[in-house]
Amino acid sequence: MNRRNALKKSALLAGSAIAVPSLFSLLQSCKQQNRLDWAPVFLSEDQAKFISAFVDTLLPRTETPGALDVKTDIFLDLVFAKTYDTKAQENVVNEIKKFNEECKQRHGKVFADLNMEERMAVFKNKEAESPKFNPKVWGTAVGEQKPVGFYRSLKSMTLWGYFSSEEIGVKHLNYDPVPGEYRGCVPLSEIGNTWSL
Repeated sequence: MNRRNALKKSALLAGSAIAVPSLFSLLQSCKQQNRLDWAPVFLSEDQAKFISAFVDTLLPRTETPGALDVKTDIFLDLVFAKTYDTKAQENVVNEIKKFNEECKQRHGKVFADLNMEERMAVFKNKEAESPKFNPKVWGTAVGEQKPVGFYRSLKSMTLWGYFSSEEIGVKHLNYDPVPGEYRGCVPLSEIGNTWSL
């Protein structure tokens, strides 16, 4: 299984846990932003660079658009600004600082300044040491979910933002609008047999 398919499956699991209707409006507002004119709403410039580096490392451009192409970093900034309370916002700032300090200790630079090989080494370490989401049955987590930490939460939000974007959701994945179109007057001959349920 290739990385992109594995991420798609992970996103389906993660997306069901954090799907909040208000986030869809944030995705739409990201679509209107001009990348060259973008100034973070909540993040500082250095924090925005961290988020951009994080999402680009997780989902770089390949034969499909990368996370930066669909403005996932702008989406995350808006989520932090418009849906997080003050305590949660402070936690984001502190966790980014902590993440960068760990990178400085191991590699001598903040995450955004690392090359791709060094970033992947950081991700590999974080993947091994971070708690994971509980397995799910029919969209519900099995057992009590313990906190998964900043790395896993940010990864999950990145995947959700990426796969929920119009570019990916409509142009690169199968799209079937539910409940679908309303057809009020349909000739009986098109319906066929009566439905049993």
